Amino acid sequence: MIRLIGTFNPLRKSPRLWTLFRCRGSVKPRPEPGGVTRPFAMILALCLGMHLTALSQAAHPVNFGGVTYSAGVTASGYYVQFGERTLFGLTGFADADIKHRLGAEAEARWLVFNQFENIHAATYLIGPRYRMTIGRFQTYAKGLAGVGEFNFNDNNGRGSYLVAAAGGGVDYRLNHRIQLRLADFEYQFWPEFTEGAMTSYGVSSGIRVKVF
Repeated sequence: MIRLIGTFNPLRKSPRLWTLFRCRGSVKPRPEPGGVTRPFAMILALCLGMHLTALSQAAHPVNFGGVTYSAGVTASGYYVQFGERTLFGLTGFADADIKHRLGAEAEARWLVFNQFENIHAATYLIGPRYRMTIGRFQTYAKGLAGVGEFNFNDNNGRGSYLVAAAGGGVDYRLNHRIQLRLADFEYQFWPEFTEGAMTSYGVSSGIRVKVF
């Protein structure tokens, strides 16, 4: 901050200008809400941490029995409380499963179709997963948390929010590498949403492929 020394200060002739000048060094502009770059960086870091954890577990086959990695894509339909509309989109996910039924899942979902007044949303979540295999079917339950990006009606604003989710689903094994994700159900809670706590829930279906 620059200080003007002396008895004569031309800025004092204009009190409003002088006030703005004095505050310039202490007031910072409010940052714009984060776009997809920050969540992408977060999900990448979390996936990397999940990968390193899985590798450390794989080094103890007596205790954990190794780790299996899978990835997939699904089509999704979700009811969003704000705007009371069902949005459609795509979801990408990655799983790291320990043979003793435990594992982790990371997912990124973009709900951009069937928009009304340009309302759309995206979520980037990660968390633990528990599964059971019955013949060719595999059922699972999951608990996730992460970041949600929401674009308000007519582009009046965009915000980043905490999102917690619980869900589960059913996969069907076609062969040793490919599974059909028959249904993935998820309930989301946005506790810090601008218009008050908001919920969202929906279902996804697609394909899951074993990577290694």
